[in-house]
Amino acid sequence: MAQKRTKADKLQRDVERLEARDGTRREPEIKENQSEPARAISDPADLEERIRVRAYELYEARGREDGHDREDWLQAEGEILGPQHKAAA
Repeated sequence: MAQKRTKADKLQRDVERLEARDGTRREPEIKENQSEPARAISDPADLEERIRVRAYELYEARGREDGHDREDWLQAEGEILGPQHKAAA
């Protein structure tokens, strides 16, 4: 019987695919006031993928504790887009 794939499984595959493409391995971490300024991102799909990967890293850093997906997404979005995004919102 096949196992049902979860969002976490999909996100893990996304992370692995990005790491293979970039040739890098990022360790999941949560840092207070971490800011990754938004670079000129011309492809909205790339932006969403970067946010998705960061949100998954936050999820992993918390020990894969379910129920915080929205918080992880918003934190990742804030880190990727930077302070100028919050001011515009």
